[in-house]
Amino acid sequence: MIARLGWRLAVPVVLAASGVLFVTSAQTAHGTDLRTGGRTKLSDLVVEQEQRNARLAAQVARARGSVDSLTAGLSLDPRLTHQVSALSGPAGLAAVLGPGIRVSLDDAPPLAPGAQRPSWLTPDDLVVHQQDLQAVVNALWHGGAEAIQVMDQRIVSTSAVRCVGNTLILQGRVYSPPFVVTAIGDQRRLRAALDHEPGVQLFKEFVREAGLRWSDRDEHSVTVPAFDGAVDLMYARPTS
Repeated sequence: MIARLGWRLAVPVVLAASGVLFVTSAQTAHGTDLRTGGRTKLSDLVVEQEQRNARLAAQVARARGSVDSLTAGLSLDPRLTHQVSALSGPAGLAAVLGPGIRVSLDDAPPLAPGAQRPSWLTPDDLVVHQQDLQAVVNALWHGGAEAIQVMDQRIVSTSAVRCVGNTLILQGRVYSPPFVVTAIGDQRRLRAALDHEPGVQLFKEFVREAGLRWSDRDEHSVTVPAFDGAVDLMYARPTS
């Protein structure tokens, strides 16, 4: 009975981790160009949803603690335990430590007295948008990143970078600029991928023309934390 319960708990973990390992997030890979679009004020809705997500996150943490306690008392197949452990890192369920790169994107600061910007610029050109963050994340994945963190959260296949105006909504939490993206991997490959990403190059053009801010630096040793949310897919459909 104990062994059967062990399999019932462990098999879904293996399947979920395998799915996360092999499925690339469509939400992260395909964004909407917001630089020329309008902005909608949804602050009240965002705050309400953030509070709800915080309550749900606390429930998830308690449930995960209960599952971990129950699983710790089971005699699971060592091969299964090893497989789950091997998949935890690539799936984002374990912290990763290593060298990497840290990128920061920020809105344009207010102009100094008497200074002027090009007349063709609009207010939307002066803030960081969803497309800019997605371009950085996509480039780092393309550059072979082992793990990526946006602000204080690990990015997994179910993560979606969403912006409302110049605020970031990531997995139920709201952030203001500057937006910091951290990746672990070969620094030369990561930098080369950023240099060849069209979305990053476009952002850097607006750095020069509009005063948006970009910085990047190598990190000798950085830790990207484990993902602490739910990895279950709520909605999915097969590709044709």
